[in-house]
Amino acid sequence: MKKGNPYGTHRVIEPKGSLPQPATKIDNDMEIYDNEILIDVQTLNIDSASFTQIKEEAEGNTEKIKDIMKDIVDTRGKHQNPVTGSGGMLIGTVEKIGPALEGKTDLKVGDKLATLVSLSLTPLRIDEIKEVRKDIDQVDIKGKAILFESGIYAVIPEDIQENLALSVLDVAGAPAQTAKLVSPGDTVAIIGATGKSGMLCLYEAKKRAGITGKVICLDFSEEGLKRAEDLNLADHYIKVDASNAVDVMEKVSEVTNGKMADITINNVNIPNTEMGSILATKNKGLVYFFSMATNFTKAALGAEGVGKDINMIVGNGYTEGHGEIALQILRESKSIREAYEKLYA
Repeated sequence: MKKGNPYGTHRVIEPKGSLPQPATKIDNDMEIYDNEILIDVQTLNIDSASFTQIKEEAEGNTEKIKDIMKDIVDTRGKHQNPVTGSGGMLIGTVEKIGPALEGKTDLKVGDKLATLVSLSLTPLRIDEIKEVRKDIDQVDIKGKAILFESGIYAVIPEDIQENLALSVLDVAGAPAQTAKLVSPGDTVAIIGATGKSGMLCLYEAKKRAGITGKVICLDFSEEGLKRAEDLNLADHYIKVDASNAVDVMEKVSEVTNGKMADITINNVNIPNTEMGSILATKNKGLVYFFSMATNFTKAALGAEGVGKDINMIVGNGYTEGHGEIALQILRESKSIREAYEKLYA
């Protein structure tokens, strides 16, 4: 059996010398190397920015969505949207474990897991797309995938149904980073706050900021805002177009008496929301860009252009314990779990 690199560089075809994520093409042959795990894939959860772009390109046509996804995988060997650069994650069953991983993993053949690394670096083969659930960004397939030695994962818990666990684990980095960043008394603005990642961030922000803090829920969806308000996830609920930076700034200024947010978290799945996040944040504050639609050149140069001295964090989808933190929200909050079961399961 061939020996593999822990980070999967042995799978890179183009360009040579790169890692699998930035590579334009990787080897998706499903004969495993000695340090790889073969997964029989059940469902792909495409990240929101990517699936929104694919739906727009396909004009909502399900068969066109299938064709676009198959073409991405056939071309790249992985599901990495060439427009957004992002991927998603998957759920499947362990089919085979390389011998070099003996004693290094707690997995066994037959375990059902969700990968916590992006599809944009995961060798994937799609044999058939069986169902496209456009409303929750999930696609059921017949296919295989490879998890590298360095790849992180979560075994699907018995107390949470599979599709729900997949939806939540897909965005686990956002609420977990929120839990790390928010302190008691903070004013937190969450933009794109009523979607899958946003509501989990609202919950963690409210929990961490406490009674002396303030959580501001900003979204364009009236239905989403009403849902978040019914769940009592924030202190203020504001309807706003996140791409209208001045409007975002003015509305956050109004509810903070001009003080602005200590921390702003951007979960929006459309482009051009960088400046709204920056202007909503006070000087010396912090912006966490979880959205994969973020243009970091626009963010960096935009902050410079308006003279804002703020810290900006790239939306790293991983932080220690992120899967456990995200799933724990469903266990702690019956109302959020019921809402997510209705929306995403």
